[in-house]
Order: sequence, then structure tokens, then C-alpha cells
Amino acid sequence: MPCTTPSPRTRRRLALACLAAASACLAPLPAAAQDWPAKPITIVVGYPPGGSTDLMGRLVGTELSNRLGQPVVIENIGGAGGTIGAQKVVNAAPDGYTLLVGANNELAIAKLVTPRTVKYTPAQFTPIGLIGSQPMVLVASNASGVKNAADFVQQVKKNPGKFSYGSSGVGTALHLAGEMVKEQGGLFMTHIPYRGVAPLTSDLVGGNLEFGVFVLSSGLPHIKTGKVVALGTTAAKRAPATPDIPALAELPQFKNVNIESWFALMGPAKLPQPVLAKLKKALAETLQSPDFRQKMAAAGSSVAAPGADLARFWDEEIAKYTQIVRFAKIEE
Repeated sequence: MPCTTPSPRTRRRLALACLAAASACLAPLPAAAQDWPAKPITIVVGYPPGGSTDLMGRLVGTELSNRLGQPVVIENIGGAGGTIGAQKVVNAAPDGYTLLVGANNELAIAKLVTPRTVKYTPAQFTPIGLIGSQPMVLVASNASGVKNAADFVQQVKKNPGKFSYGSSGVGTALHLAGEMVKEQGGLFMTHIPYRGVAPLTSDLVGGNLEFGVFVLSSGLPHIKTGKVVALGTTAAKRAPATPDIPALAELPQFKNVNIESWFALMGPAKLPQPVLAKLKKALAETLQSPDFRQKMAAAGSSVAAPGADLARFWDEEIAKYTQIVRFAKIEE
């Protein structure tokens, strides 16, 4: 078929079509992402009010509200160790208006210990940033007669299987901390799971249980009043909030004990880049705020380094917990 030269009208149409296509490629991002936030933001916390994760959510929510210029509402959705709240954020629209302040229980541990129940995976979140961490503390009841970590090791090794330790439930960070202590120290103790910290505390104070594991902020009031004896914290070094309580890692048997409760700000998968950038900037400014750092220290928590690689940290934590879960034979 012979080639024909386009008419002037056809050339104009072709030129306009090309210009329209080029304009579409260079079009700005949707106004919703550009103008974000244009309405209140909800931060989901997968626990009832009053716990350590709830406290983190409220501290971070206040700071983000100040920096983003919109109210931040905390929505407490308790149940299933934080996983119900996490699932709600996974299912939310990726528009930046529904976020999660979560802990390692629901973000890294739950999928390992209850894989049939927990349906979400790390790929269904957008990591925004680490907020901070808090060690756990191994304690002894006064009735046990144990006064320090060295005495604890001696007594448990001398009487394998005689002693028990309690946590706030199977598969929690407290449970995994206790199992890490057992693994590293070559100790044989029975784990007693409780339905929360309150009954665990009652049995420890009443002398019905020899040992227990608390989040530091939960255990500290009972340590200060002498109702239980602090044997050591579970981070690699002493906690800044309690420099008088040794880290378990100071003993040769426990030199590799390093496990903490940590908290992170997450969004659903596929958050728009402009929204993610604003959230990361606001969180980084929050972590450097003297007022925020002071409140975190008062709660017994350390503040994460701004810009810390949450995705890499998350992978490393999951690998650590996988090893502990296998050692403890924790199964759904």
C-alpha cells in the first residue's frame, strides 16, 4: 500500500495526542497524596488502654498531631495478643489515615507461634519506623530465697525441673525471653502461662511461683516496693532507667541474652511515597524531641535512632524468635 503524507489537520491531531500523553506522564501525584493529611488520622493499638503499647501510641500520636497539623485518634482494639488490631490496619485503605503502633508480639512473634490463626505477613505492612524498646526483667519471689542471677543459676541447676517461671501467656515476648534464658543458661524450668500480668504478679507476691518475667515498666513498681526481687534485665546492657539492675548478659552463662519489647509505627502495604515521606519525617522529629525522650525514659524505654532500618531490624528479630520458638517447641 503506498504511503501518504498526513494532512495538516491530521498532523495537528497527532501532535495534540502526543502532547496529551506526555502531559499524563508528567502529571502531578493525586491531590489526596499531595494534600495529606487533610483529616484526622487513626492510630490503632491492639491492646486495651493502659499498657506499654498503648502508652507508646499515645505519646507518638500527640507528637505526630503537633507536626502534621491534624488530630490523631487512638483506637484500642484488644484481643489475640494485638493481632486483631494489626489485621484491621492490614485491611485498611493505604491512604495514611489508618496506622498501627504495634509491638513485637503481633508484628514478629504471633505468626511464628500461631501460623494458622494469624493470616497477615510482614509484606502486608509498610514499615514507617521504630519508636523505641524496653527490656524485660527476670524476677524472683521473696519466698524463693534467690537474691541475684548467679544464685538463680545455681539453684535451678542444682534442682532441675523443680522450679517454674511465669509469663503473661504462651508465645508472648515475655515467654520467649524466659525460654531464651533457659536455652542460654542450659536450665530446666517449667513455664506457667498466665492470662495477663495481674495474676502473674499475685502468684509471685503470694509465693505460689518462684520466678517470672515482666516488661520492665510493669515490674518496676513491684521491684521498688520489695514485693519481688530483680535478677536481671534482658537487654545486652543495663537499662538507662534502672542502672542499678544488672543485665543478665553480664553473667558468662547469659552473655548472648538480648531480647526486648519493641514498638514500631506501621501502615498498610503500598502507602503512597509522599505520605510515607511525611510520616517518616514527622517520626524522626518526634524521636529527637527532648520532651518525648524524657517521657520515654520515665516509662523505662529507650528511644530508637531516627532513620533506623526497620525492615532489616524486623527480619533479624524474626530470625531470633524463630530459633527460640523451635527450642521451646511452641506450637499452635
